[in-house]
Amino acid sequence: MIMTETIAPTDMTLDELRPLLVEALLPNVAFDGWSAAALDAAAAAVGIPADRARLVFPGGATEMIDAWILKTDRDMAAEMERRGAAAMKIRDRITTAIRIRIEQARPHKEAVRRAFAVLAQPQNAALSARTLWRSADAMWRAAGDTATDFNHYTKRLSLGGVYGATLLYWLQDESEDDADTFAFLGRRIDTIMQVEKAKMRFREQAANRPRLSRFLGRLRYPAA
Repeated sequence: MIMTETIAPTDMTLDELRPLLVEALLPNVAFDGWSAAALDAAAAAVGIPADRARLVFPGGATEMIDAWILKTDRDMAAEMERRGAAAMKIRDRITTAIRIRIEQARPHKEAVRRAFAVLAQPQNAALSARTLWRSADAMWRAAGDTATDFNHYTKRLSLGGVYGATLLYWLQDESEDDADTFAFLGRRIDTIMQVEKAKMRFREQAANRPRLSRFLGRLRYPAA
């Protein structure tokens, strides 16, 4: 049996402490928001001095939220792999990725609401856009997307819009097991799939069209 060494929080680096503190933060955010008070409580729960915890997030609320979103991106990818997403159809992969995010956020709905309030502030617009793009990218990658052309960007823009809209809908949803949210998600995913099919048809048609360069070449060098 292989024994793995467990590092005590007091011996962890700041980077190692970040996900640990994020997890400990969440129960306090519902009451204290993404604040120094919530971070101090998390530090006490983890067993490190409050001033060391503040070194982990010197930027305050925005850094805490950024770290939490990054952690949920990674947790979603791990859960996608556990559920065998590679064997699913692409529509089901994307739907599952967003469903996982909602399921993981359920115990922390107030934390999500408060995070939205922080990210909605004008000075945080760049962070809001960056984290949404990063999450959309993480979901597409977990779904097996390997596009590197312009399609790479349009897919993430579309999914980011769907994910953001679904989160906002979910924050107001009081249906059992978030049934209304998942119905809303299904309709939005249908739209993405229709767009992707239309783009595929366009590319196929474009590939079969005569190229202007070839036509001009024939004018210049006509066949004997």
